[in-house]
Amino acid sequence: MDFKKNKYVIIKNAIDKDLATFLFNYLCMQKQVYDTCLQEKYISPYEILLGTYDDLQVPNTYSIYADVAMETLMLKCQPGMEKATGLKLYPAYTFARIYKKGDILKRHKDRFSCEISTTMNLGGDDWPIYLDPTGQSSVRPNAGEDIEESKRLVKNPNKGVKVNLKPGDMLVYRGCELEHWRNKFKGKECCQVFLHYNNAKTKGSRENMFDKRKHLGLPSWFVRT
Repeated sequence: MDFKKNKYVIIKNAIDKDLATFLFNYLCMQKQVYDTCLQEKYISPYEILLGTYDDLQVPNTYSIYADVAMETLMLKCQPGMEKATGLKLYPAYTFARIYKKGDILKRHKDRFSCEISTTMNLGGDDWPIYLDPTGQSSVRPNAGEDIEESKRLVKNPNKGVKVNLKPGDMLVYRGCELEHWRNKFKGKECCQVFLHYNNAKTKGSRENMFDKRKHLGLPSWFVRT
């Protein structure tokens, strides 16, 4: 599949199944540690270094920004990403979730740090992701955003391309250009990690490296000064 033409590509076995299983178990334990520390009141709900349930995109579901193991994985996958896309990339950040039954990932496009994005299946029950390769917009921008974009919104959006990933498989896509989503999850749990990069040739990408943090592994508020 031609990434330049289609704006997405699937990389089978981006990492081997054993590593995917290791990372799945690692994140499940990380969630267990966070839950126990929260229940025993060793940490407050606002302590984000071990994760959070406050992500607005998928409420009440465990997620973690910039886990050190996931950020290391992002660097490991970068050569394969560059080969698959034909682009030189700058790492931005990672975000992992352990989805639960009933979760929905609403149709959306991403912010600049997710210019070249991936979702990788680490384990759990199967849950397909959909993306619209037309690049059309069907989600109304937030207040104060592009008025012209609002005028171009599609009333009957494309049903999208359905992508099923096995543990270790990765979907690479232009996150700022292609709407992507997941329908209601009917399984018990599904663990995905998102690896986000910028095209080195895009204006502002160098300044945005590491999602404007001092280096990888730091929380989102630890920005460069």
